[in-house]
Formats: sequence, structure tokens, C-alpha cells
Amino acid sequence: MVLVTEIYSITGIFPVSEIYGLTNQLRRSAVSIPSNIAEGYVRNSTNDYKRFLQIAVGSLYELQTQVEIACNLKYIEVEKIREVSNLSIEIDKMLYSIIQKIK
Repeated sequence: MVLVTEIYSITGIFPVSEIYGLTNQLRRSAVSIPSNIAEGYVRNSTNDYKRFLQIAVGSLYELQTQVEIACNLKYIEVEKIREVSNLSIEIDKMLYSIIQKIK
């Protein structure tokens, strides 16, 4: 959820021309991460939970790619990129750990 809040903050200063492009994509992929974790958790199936966690990982990697694109376009400050990168790495490790425990 911290990552989602950070992404919303960062994209709030993107050019207006990106509202339906990169801004929307970044926000959707960020929101998808905790949403899939939550949805998978309430399922009555370990396999479903694992599948939703894997989808969350996919959204995380999608987000990382989009952040890199925004960086290349100079939409994000270097310090913010570091913060997002550190959060992403931490979330990736947590998701990997949970998936491994479920297996």
C-alpha cells in the first residue's frame, strides 16, 4: 500500500498528456499488487492464493518497467526512483517468500 501511495504521489506531477498513458498504467499496475494479494488471500484454495500472488509479482515487474520508462522520459526524480526501487525489491522478496512457503 505504501508503494501505491508513492506511485500516486509521483504520477501526480506527470505531464497532463500522460494521464491516459503512463500515469494510468503506473497507477493500475501499482494498485494491482495489493489487490491481487488481498483477493488471493480470501480464496478458499492454496492454489488460488499462489496464483494471485504470482499475478501480483507480474504486476510488480510491470510497474518496475514503467518506472524505468518514466525515468528515461525524465518524469521521476532520481531520489524517488530509489525509493520505488527499494520498495519494489522488498515487496518482491516478501512475495517470493510467501510463494515458496505455500509450495
